[in-house]
Amino acid sequence: MKVTRLPVDPGPAAWSEILNPVPVRAPLAEDCTADWIIIGAGFAGLSAAQRLSELCPNANIVVLEASRVAYGPAGRNSGFMIDLPHDLSSKNYSGDTDKDRLEIRLNRAGIAYAKSLCARFGASDEAFTLSGKINGAITSRGVHHNDAYARCLDALHEPYERLGAGRMRELTGTESYIDGLFTPGTAMIQPAAYLRSLADGIESNAVRLYELSPVVELNRVGSSWQARTSKGTVTAAKVILCVNGHLQSFGFQQRKLMHVFTYASMTRRMNAQEIMTLAGKRNWGITPADPLGTTVRRISGDGGDRIIIRNRATFDSSMVVDDTRLKAVAKQHAKSFKNRFPMLPKLDMEYCWGGRLCLSRNNVPVFGEIDNGVYSACCQNGLGTVKGTIAGKLAAELACGVPSELLDHMNSVAETKALPPEPLATLGATAMLRWGEFKAGQEL
Repeated sequence: MKVTRLPVDPGPAAWSEILNPVPVRAPLAEDCTADWIIIGAGFAGLSAAQRLSELCPNANIVVLEASRVAYGPAGRNSGFMIDLPHDLSSKNYSGDTDKDRLEIRLNRAGIAYAKSLCARFGASDEAFTLSGKINGAITSRGVHHNDAYARCLDALHEPYERLGAGRMRELTGTESYIDGLFTPGTAMIQPAAYLRSLADGIESNAVRLYELSPVVELNRVGSSWQARTSKGTVTAAKVILCVNGHLQSFGFQQRKLMHVFTYASMTRRMNAQEIMTLAGKRNWGITPADPLGTTVRRISGDGGDRIIIRNRATFDSSMVVDDTRLKAVAKQHAKSFKNRFPMLPKLDMEYCWGGRLCLSRNNVPVFGEIDNGVYSACCQNGLGTVKGTIAGKLAAELACGVPSELLDHMNSVAETKALPPEPLATLGATAMLRWGEFKAGQEL
């Protein structure tokens, strides 16, 4: 089957840009054979490769990445590995209590695996740290969202702490936040540093990783599969697709996947005076109390002291965003930043970018054996950092016949529901996003 389109990622990969550059891995430039092909070197692909190397230490594993490690969608998120329910389509991130408990188990298994890999490969604290995160509220509407979320956490018997305006000011340095809800189980990552550590680590286990090697065809050849790039081929008995919404480009899940772009901007390095003016803690992460509000992070590390703003989402079935859209979003980010940090009027944004998100209509992943010898760890429905990690790990275990209770759960999820016909799907999704952002008000 020919791949109908190739990924397009708008704007710079800022998390990589602020780190020291690393050499580009060579693209695939030969015809070769392997035991396994993994397509995609994001959270799912690298986790799958590592788990395969653990289960099959003598196997020949090839990973093909269309871009560079941490330059695609995996390197364009906000760096939250969240353990608790985080349903972006809900009013309070939560849903059915029993399903939420299962999701928590899966998410925590993903975080635990990520933590173990960081320890094994010597990743820095900046790359991965279990710090918890805060749902931050700017308005009374946001406080009501936090109240509703607290009730859900009570029902789940999950710990949390409410933070008043004073505590939020001590943390962030700004008086904008009037309420916070802290939960301790989230890991904060520097996505590029984390992914670089994993990529270097799996290569030390004799996994071959090729960058700048987008797959243009995936065809059955006898009893094997052959992945073709522009300069070479890999033939193997089994394939694990870790490409999230790009799965549709391979001919699977037609008219069943929703392609959403989310957007973020990052300031330039703060100078010493700006750091002193802002005060507060040097590292923290705030998700919005309203799911369509603004996510904010402050980071301090190899890339300097910076603030990241993330908001706005667009439904784009073409999986392509033009520069005009990115410029409009950048203006919104500058406004959101100014509203929260008026004490830093000259701190400009250095980077603005978009990242691809894949959702299904009924909020279920595309997981399992989708063709003979072809396995999917795709459609993460948000939280791709942690859901991709556990999906990649479990896909490798499924392909190797390693049973587990978590794998049973992943295999039992419902089929993805078909989308309405166009243009109804685009009109409906866009209307819902715009209405949600309108209701978020100052939380945006």
